[in-house]
Amino acid sequence: MARIGIEGTLADVKGALQAKGHDVVDLRQEQDAQNCDCCVISGQDKDVMGIQNAATQASVINADGMTADEVCQQVEQRIQ
Repeated sequence: MARIGIEGTLADVKGALQAKGHDVVDLRQEQDAQNCDCCVISGQDKDVMGIQNAATQASVINADGMTADEVCQQVEQRIQ
């Protein structure tokens, strides 16, 4: 399955993605996003101070306001 980077605050999403067989990596620093097929962020720290530096070319999903199942659906659509 796919390698998914995920913020540590999204434990429910992490568990759901692992249950579907994905390789889930915690995003703690910029290098963690490398070699990921998709990244899931909480949206809490999005664009702090107007600075945006792309650390990966992978799709990024903002999970703010989404259920774990909705995030899993988004991930699966983007990695196809």
